[in-house]
Amino acid sequence: MIHPTALVDPGARIGANVSIGAYSIIGPEVEIGEGTSIGPHVVIESNTRIGRDNRIWQFASLGAAPQDKKFHGESSRLEIGDRNVIREFVSFNRGTEDGGGITRIGNDNWLMAYVHIAHDCMVGNNAIFSNASSLAGHVTVDDWVILGGFTLVHQFCQIGAHAFTAMGAIINRDVPPYVTVAGSFAEPKGINSEGLRRRGYSSERIMAIKRAYRTLYNSGLPLSEARSELARAAESAPDVKLMLDFIERSQRSLVR
Repeated sequence: MIHPTALVDPGARIGANVSIGAYSIIGPEVEIGEGTSIGPHVVIESNTRIGRDNRIWQFASLGAAPQDKKFHGESSRLEIGDRNVIREFVSFNRGTEDGGGITRIGNDNWLMAYVHIAHDCMVGNNAIFSNASSLAGHVTVDDWVILGGFTLVHQFCQIGAHAFTAMGAIINRDVPPYVTVAGSFAEPKGINSEGLRRRGYSSERIMAIKRAYRTLYNSGLPLSEARSELARAAESAPDVKLMLDFIERSQRSLVR
């Protein structure tokens, strides 16, 4: 199932039922898991591990050296999980020594055309990155995040689970779980209630998250006091605990 024009390094490890399209290039120390489909004209460079049942479309570039002037060829990796859809002209870079040496993408993500994920990023599971959304280096994106088309995320930002960004959002601070943001620079616009309903959240859980959002963004409380209020709410609402934990680990400050 490897096209005769594809170039596959002898050191690459190719699983069962993998297909590799015309003119694709698979470099050394690449591992491709069972059932993965690679389209034509795809380049997968060294030290890249790809899991099972991924669909990689034409012209993707995976595992290229990081776009970082501090990088001088040291060993680093790209790891991609299972069942991801990676569309045309997507680019993922390997990690850097300063960032831990690895870029990691989880499972069941939908990554549309022209998405760029830079060095040392960590992407969770079940995320959707719309066309031309881009992560700078060292960004963390948690599970179930949706990035609108042309969203840009600054280095070292974190985006919490179930967050949603509008088309063209420019994010230069951390986005807490469940929060919808829009604008340049991005500002909070409410919670991603429709996404939560689609994932089976009850009306009671969504109301608890809405109350937490109002505490954080509409109460006028300083962040320290808002955190105390959220801590009390989290005692009976685990979803609020997820938001509180994110706030505690935020390093770039919150969109607010």
